Amino acid sequence: MKTIITALVLVLFTTLSFSQDVKYGVRGGFNISNLDFDPDATFENKHRNSFAFGGFVDFGLGEKFSILTELQYSAEGGGKDESLRANFVQVPVLVRVKIGDSFLIGAGPQLSLKSWFHEDGIKNLTFSVVGGVEYMLNDELFIDARYTYGLSNILDGNAAGLEAKNTNIQIGFGIKI
Repeated sequence: MKTIITALVLVLFTTLSFSQDVKYGVRGGFNISNLDFDPDATFENKHRNSFAFGGFVDFGLGEKFSILTELQYSAEGGGKDESLRANFVQVPVLVRVKIGDSFLIGAGPQLSLKSWFHEDGIKNLTFSVVGGVEYMLNDELFIDARYTYGLSNILDGNAAGLEAKNTNIQIGFGIKI
């Protein structure tokens, strides 16, 4: 855990030293998440509708590029009767490109840390990739959409040879300060 925190702090300070423009903000969103089972689930695999919220720092790297780091709480999961619920503290790091005056696209890795630490069959730490688009309504307000695909199995141990990766669609809004 110390190594992860040290690495994140190092990335933030290194990026900050090269940044031309730094913006802070908050965002919230609506999640539609599900689990991608391998082999395919033999039961009805329902998605979970929930929420996410957090704060971010957007480091400008010239007029067209930026690196966005975020700390967010996200309620996700899925499965039979939405029985696999996983609430995470997540750290996405997105490399973003501005297209025109109002659109941005971005992609990058995401680290997810489970928000509780008791034995429940879900791993404490998972990795994902995330991509998304953002539309600036004005200089401060924006709406965005993101898609996250899990790279690691979220199930702890081998549950009868079953593997599950988290997928999530997030529709959000926010304000830059």
